[in-house]
Amino acid sequence: MTSGQATAPAPTPSSAPSSARPAGDSGSGRDAILRAARRAFTQRPYAEVTIRGIAADAGVSPSLVVKHFGRKEELFNTVADFGPAAAELFDAPLAALGRHMVVTLVNRRRELQSDPLLRVVFSLGNRDERSLLRDRFHEQVTDALTARLPGRERALRAELIAGHLLGLGATLSLHREGAGADATAEHIADLYAPALQSLIDGR
Repeated sequence: MTSGQATAPAPTPSSAPSSARPAGDSGSGRDAILRAARRAFTQRPYAEVTIRGIAADAGVSPSLVVKHFGRKEELFNTVADFGPAAAELFDAPLAALGRHMVVTLVNRRRELQSDPLLRVVFSLGNRDERSLLRDRFHEQVTDALTARLPGRERALRAELIAGHLLGLGATLSLHREGAGADATAEHIADLYAPALQSLIDGR
């Protein structure tokens, strides 16, 4: 961390605000804020990010950002929280987990207009608060998956599975108007999931 830079608190489950939407909220404002915050916190040092800047990028008022997420620290904690995405990705029996992860990731990308995991890639090589994204990713995604896997070399296999998921997200982002954009999530899973399932099974 550079000298004089503001320090962000390490994300904790208790400090991250709930992802539940307020009654009557369509979610569009909240989702736009969250996308803008992900861009801000993954591309710039924490000290340079402001609520006002995030609001301008999201096309909303700063007061709406505060209403949904509170202070900047709380918004950062939300961005750094991969727990809900991991819980959804891993919510399947081991025998069907590879296919479930692919279908879920593709569908969530299309629903949210952003990838649920890919923001961690932008933190690579950074030594400021963005490194907390990597720490939380390891804890909530890689380590959680390691605990579920049977057999030997579970940690290595979990890391490779996480890499496959990030690679799929990167590929779909790179080719936003390519063949993958027209393919169904089920068809992408037909082609992509067998490699994941092999790592899950330890074969």
